[in-house]
Amino acid sequence: MNTREIGDTKQQWIPQKERLWVIVSMMIAVVLVIWQLYALLQLPAETIASKRFEHTFKNLGSNARIALFFVLANYVLLLVMRLRVLAGAQTIKKVLASLLRFVRRWHTPVAIIAIAFIILHTVAVFLYGLKFDFSNVSGLLALLVLLPVPVSGLFRYRRLDRKWHLRTGVAFAILFLLHAFL
Repeated sequence: MNTREIGDTKQQWIPQKERLWVIVSMMIAVVLVIWQLYALLQLPAETIASKRFEHTFKNLGSNARIALFFVLANYVLLLVMRLRVLAGAQTIKKVLASLLRFVRRWHTPVAIIAIAFIILHTVAVFLYGLKFDFSNVSGLLALLVLLPVPVSGLFRYRRLDRKWHLRTGVAFAILFLLHAFL
């Protein structure tokens, strides 16, 4: 086997079957962030300082929340599938297995778009004015914990992450839930 053949057999960072949708979701996320940042930066200062602007960044956060619930459904469905309670319920297990395959397939593309909404939500909150209350501090902590999640997700494709993607993802999920609902 020559060196060219060895280089061709090397595993890519993102598997071929997922690469198209990951690239498409990255392009959608970049266009979304540029478009919305342009719109946010065009707003007059009076609008940003008004109470109505609060609905703008809360809507961005709500969109991120919906996408994150879809992303986190991957882990919830895995946990439910491993429960011994479902040992006799084969039809429920089959439905859950097909739902898990669907969620697993779209986990990464939806997560990329969710990160775009999180970036926009964060920028809008900083434009509005950051107050050091529980909601903002828990949001900042969740954002800091979120930073290594996509990087460890890339390492996850090559099985090099040592479960860091899961650990940081669970930590982010806890902080995200605290931020979103308390």
